[in-house]
Formats: sequence, structure tokens, C-alpha cells
Amino acid sequence: MRRNAITVLKYFVFAAFFLTLGPILIKVFFDDSNWTSDNRSLRKKHIPQGLPLDPDDDLPQVANGPLLWTQVLKSQHSLKHTPKVDIVPHFEKGEKIDWHNYTAIALELQRTGPGEQGTAVILSAEEEHKKDELYKVNGFNAYASDKIALDRAIKDIRHPDCKKQKYAAELLNVSVVIPFHNEHWSTLLRSVESVLNRSPKHLIHEILLVDDFSSKEHCKKPLDDHLSTHYGGKVKVVRQSKREGLIRTRISGAKVATGQVLIFLDSHIEASTNWLPPLLDPIAENYKTVVCPFIDVVDYENFAYRAQDEGARGAFDWEFFYKRLPLLPEDLKFPARPFKSPVMAGGLFAISTKWFWELGGYDPGLDIWGGEQYELSFKIWQCGGEMVDAPCSRVGHIYRKFAPFPNPGVGDFVGRNYRRVAEVWMDEYKEYLYNRRPHYRSLDPGDISEQKAIRDKLKCKPFKWFMEEVAFDLPKKYPPVEPPMTAHGELRNMEANLCIDTKFKGGNQRFGLDSCTKDNPGLGGEQQMELTWHRDLRPRNRALCFDVSDYSTKAPVILYECHGMLGNQWWKYNVESHQLLHVTSKLCLDCDAERRELFMMPCSETSKTQKWQWEHLNATVALAEWKFDSKDA
Repeated sequence: MRRNAITVLKYFVFAAFFLTLGPILIKVFFDDSNWTSDNRSLRKKHIPQGLPLDPDDDLPQVANGPLLWTQVLKSQHSLKHTPKVDIVPHFEKGEKIDWHNYTAIALELQRTGPGEQGTAVILSAEEEHKKDELYKVNGFNAYASDKIALDRAIKDIRHPDCKKQKYAAELLNVSVVIPFHNEHWSTLLRSVESVLNRSPKHLIHEILLVDDFSSKEHCKKPLDDHLSTHYGGKVKVVRQSKREGLIRTRISGAKVATGQVLIFLDSHIEASTNWLPPLLDPIAENYKTVVCPFIDVVDYENFAYRAQDEGARGAFDWEFFYKRLPLLPEDLKFPARPFKSPVMAGGLFAISTKWFWELGGYDPGLDIWGGEQYELSFKIWQCGGEMVDAPCSRVGHIYRKFAPFPNPGVGDFVGRNYRRVAEVWMDEYKEYLYNRRPHYRSLDPGDISEQKAIRDKLKCKPFKWFMEEVAFDLPKKYPPVEPPMTAHGELRNMEANLCIDTKFKGGNQRFGLDSCTKDNPGLGGEQQMELTWHRDLRPRNRALCFDVSDYSTKAPVILYECHGMLGNQWWKYNVESHQLLHVTSKLCLDCDAERRELFMMPCSETSKTQKWQWEHLNATVALAEWKFDSKDA
């Protein structure tokens, strides 16, 4: 009996212990709120990432926290009739997560066909003859575009570190504003589909296609009919009653947008892998932060997708041409992190709706296009905000070969816009712009009282502050008062007695020698050259420079867009030997007088064909430049 009593007592003690501590142990091991970020991340590895919700499906109601990408329980052999499971995660405040949709990424990698993986579309000889009609009305090869699926896969060209980045679990939803005028059907819809397919659905509140009074038939009822049966009502058209131009069309879209963040895009873009969270994360931290994606290139001829560059800070020169500044050393250390940029490139950026309207939106007094990126950039910075570029958000853009339709502007509307921006935001620095473009002083900027009232209301800083604190290195690269040129005028080969003539050729084209127009006044041509303070060599008043990228004997010289970064465009003139040295290749400019060709050869002071004479030479500057080393820059 005594032994049985002891046994009963043991069971009693054990039961009491279990009833007391059991609930605590269950809470510790199974309640998600007690998991650390690291443990939760470990558990999430076992939750398969899936496809986004079908654009035609209704968005489920979410009671607790934001909805991640809809998860798909995927059969290995078929996606048909696949059940969808809505995962409702629980996040700690401030938690950051991996937003990648790994299933969608894997499926895209399997795609093949014309243009898939961002490859070039090569037309047959027969097709080449068919492309011209569409080319003329679009400024790009729309025939090639029509061969590509609207939801094609493009390669992921982000920096490898982007694949490891995490962003805030709670992000604001967006209204995507896409202005268009007579946009081609397939490029417009590919823009829409890339945004929807590569974005978490719950973050896309709406896509607004803002029609600037298009005349092409497919931009009217056929577009309305298509949108009425696709995308579940997420994509809408806003129509202008008359042609307004790019700036006011964007304003019209912003006025009807109801999302928490405005994202402005163009109508011929392709959003890339995981493009959206990097744009929204900085805004989640500070609603006065404006974020720009990296803009990649979709080739206007064959629709190949490629990088434009790996980052630079936006700037301008004192004629208001958009320019670039190099990344700062601190930015280079962290290639996946957003970096501050003084000026946006143009119309692709994200801004909180609240901040956009606090700033007054775009200045409605700006006409058609031109100057709007400077106006918005200046007031973002001067009025208490900041602007960054997000390297892990990449959007491809078609840069048209030519503008296929006229703009509705009257007179020098771009000049008027520039003066309007200068008068409101640039203070005494506006004089540097007027010194380069004196006729701007006589242009009427219109009524700017409302814009000045916004500046006063927000207690915006002076432009001097912007130049010293934000664009502090701009004057060194683009000085308000330009240093003197090394040389300018005709550039004559002393042996051949012929002059360099670029004949108004475009980028990536070779050029050569011709009879000097100074000796033959009746001849046409382009023979006025400049060896500028940028240390590049170019035709006068042009932004194309002499460029050498091949460092072998008889390497060609081509015209290429001036970048001001030395490298392939760095030239020096030897006053004593009359040679033009291409510094990076250590080759000298040479010629074949009979063929009238230009090319590069090893430097030889005895070579008569390497001797060049400038019409106007500043010998003092030339001697100083000959001693210049890039380390001194």
C-alpha cells in the first residue's frame, strides 16, 4: 500500500508540474510572436515562394499585416488547377524581409522565344522590308516589338548584392502613372504587364494610363475594351480632352491617383526583377525621400535589354543639359544601397503622394516638357526632402531613335520653362544660365507667384545651400564660368594640307579629312573643332567627342557622346611636336592623305602625317595641360 501511495504521489506531482509549465512551454515553442527575426527567417525558408496573384483575381482581405506574394502549392508537372494559398504573415514593427518571388524568377528562366531573357530580336531579310511603316510612326522597331510576348522574361542584371537585400515588411501601396501619346500597342501593354508581373499585387493599388489626346485608333476604344476584360480593374485610362504635353499629362494622372505613393513611368518601359520594394523602402523610412530606379536600355532597334551604366549622380551644366557626376567613395563601398543624387534623370521615380502635393506637385506653368526634372529636384532638396537612386531597382526604357510626332508647344517653350525654374529656385545662380543663354532673359516666364509662395510656405533653403551641400562637386566638373579652351578652329594636317571634317555625323560614326573650307569658301562641312577644358576633342557646339576604344595600331577614331570622364576621350596637344596624343592608349592621331582616313598610330616625332596645326592655340594652356596627370583631377 505504501508503495502504491508513493506512485500516486509521483503522478500527482508530475501532473501539477505539467499543468503549471505546459502552457508556457507551448507558447515559447509555437507562438510566432516569440520567434526572433533570425528564427522566423529560418522557418520561412520552408515556405515556398510563389507566383503573384493572377491580375484578374480579386485581392483577398487581409486582417493582420501586409499580404506577401500569394504562395502557390505547385505540382512538379503542371500549374493548371493549382490551388492558391494566401499566407498572412505576422511581422514585428520595423522588420525587414526578402521580397523576392523565387518561383516566378525560376519560371522566367525557363522561357524561350523571340526576345526572351532580354535577347535581341533578329528580323529576317523579308521582315526587314516590313518594319519601315511602323518604324516611321514610333521612332523604334515596333515590328520587332510585336514578335515579343507582352510578358517576356528579361535577364536579372542587378549587382549580386541586390539578391541579398531585405526591405521593410510594411510598405505603402502605389499608383503607377504612365502618360502616353500614340504609344504602340505592344510596348504600352508590355509596360503594364511587366509592372504587374514583377510586383507584389497588394502593393499595386492602380495603374493609370494617362492619354494625352492620342489619335491612333488602338489607343481609344480597343484599349478601353482590352482593359475592361483584363487585369481585374487595376489598370485604368485617364483621357485628356486636348493635347497638353508630358508635364500636364503627368499632373492629370497624379490628381486622380489614390495610392499612397506615386510612381511615374514612361509608356515604353519594362520593370525588372524585384524592382518595387527598393523604391518603396526609403519612403517607408522617410516620406520626404524621393527614389529613382536605375534606368536600363531597351534597344530601339532589336529590343535587347542591357545596362546603361552602373550608377552615377544626376547633375546639370549651365545650359541645363543633363549631366552625371561620379559616385562618391562611400557609395562605391555599398553597391546595393541607395545613394544621394542632386538631380533626377527625368520621368521615372517614386514619391509619396503626401510629399508630392506638399511640394505643389509639378509646376503647372511649365509647358509641354523640359525643365520639370530640375524644378522638382531643386524643390525636393531645398524644401527639406532628399533624393536617392536605388541600384537594386532597375527599369528598362526605350530611347527612341527619333521623335515620331510633333510636340504641341509654341515658340521656345523649353527656354521659357528654364527661365521659370531659374527665377523661382536658383537665386543669384540664375545669372550663370543667362550668361550662356542670353535670350532667356527676354522670355516671359509667366506668373510665378504661386511657386514663390510654396517656397516661402515651406521655408525652403537658398540655391547656394543646394550647390554647397548637395551638388558640392558640380562646379569642379561643370564650372559656372568655363576655363579657357586649349585650342579651337580648323585642325589642319601639316603634311597633307587637309582638315579634319566631321561632316555633322552622328554617334558611333567614323570621319576623316577633306579640303579645308578656309582655302575653299564654297565648300560645306564641319571643320571647326575644339580641344576643351574637359580635355576632350569635339566639333564646335556639339556633345559628340573624338573617341578611341581600340588601342591597337591603326585603331579607328569615332564620334561618341561626350562623358567628361577622360578615358577614351582624353587628348593632349604637344606644342613642340604638333602631335595630338590620345593619353589612355598612348597613341597619336595619324592619317592617310590619299584615302583621307584618320586612325591611331604609335607616336613618332619624325612622322610628318602626325603633325597637326590649330587655327587658334592657347599655348600657355596647352603647355599646362601637357603636364596634367589624372591623379591631379
